[in-house]
Amino acid sequence: MAVRLFIDGAAGTTGLEIRERLLGRGEFDLIVLDDAQRKDEAARRDALHAADIAILCLPDEAAKEAVKLAEGSGTRIIDASSAHRVAEGWTYGFPELIGHEAIANAQFVSNPGCYPTGFLALVAPLVRAGLLPADFPYTVNAVSGYSGGGNALIDRFEADPTISFRAYGLALGHKHLPEMQAYARLARPPVFSPSVIPAHRGMVVDVPLALGAMPDAPQIEAMRETLAAFYFAGPVIAVHGPHEAPGELLINADSAPHDGMELFVFANSDGSEARLIARLDNLGKGASGAAIQNLNIMCGLPETTGLRLG
Repeated sequence: MAVRLFIDGAAGTTGLEIRERLLGRGEFDLIVLDDAQRKDEAARRDALHAADIAILCLPDEAAKEAVKLAEGSGTRIIDASSAHRVAEGWTYGFPELIGHEAIANAQFVSNPGCYPTGFLALVAPLVRAGLLPADFPYTVNAVSGYSGGGNALIDRFEADPTISFRAYGLALGHKHLPEMQAYARLARPPVFSPSVIPAHRGMVVDVPLALGAMPDAPQIEAMRETLAAFYFAGPVIAVHGPHEAPGELLINADSAPHDGMELFVFANSDGSEARLIARLDNLGKGASGAAIQNLNIMCGLPETTGLRLG
């Protein structure tokens, strides 16, 4: 019997990409609201209660309202917003980090943010292994395609071809910081410097490390080997060895959708400085691809079904 699935916010960027990944999949019976019903509270409540699983592709406050509308239904929920990422009763939807079984058994799953996905993939396993200290003052430099900002930012970039770079979050206190700190098990949040470029999709997350300033500086190869071992059995995250490291990392303006993630460890000759770098699609493993991966796990299906990993 097909799983009844409702995407609340299906007309947004994340929702549309989720629907594309579900095309031709007979395991799911999609509940669809027409344009007149999409913002009708009663119609949304009925859809949320009729679904076995709902995926919320909404702004934070609207996602919280949707969860209230679903109360009493027993519907399982995947929330792609940042509303519930560190909320009590919610399972963080990063299966490689949290564990597949936790997601398989959860009623409420919160998708990670796109930037935190790269940061946590790099830092969390190394802190867990004791190679990186939990109380170090970490920084994160990251650049994303403009689709990560939703329809409003997409319109701004596409309407004005003179915009070549947009640095934002200059007041600090970015909404992604709580999940970065919590799931990396850090004593304090990192200093986060996000930016956007005129490419529709793609993301590079860069964590520079002044290893010489650490009391017990880890060896570069130990960090690389720890990451490779941590993700060895997974089909979505690839850790590149020293001989696979490119001379530069690129984001192409016309990149195709991709649901995997690549991790790199770069270092200077004496090992006193390093850069941990993740490259991913902000709409793939950073959003819609992650939602599909979590959906598959929750339904007992192979986790890569419908993902674009080629």
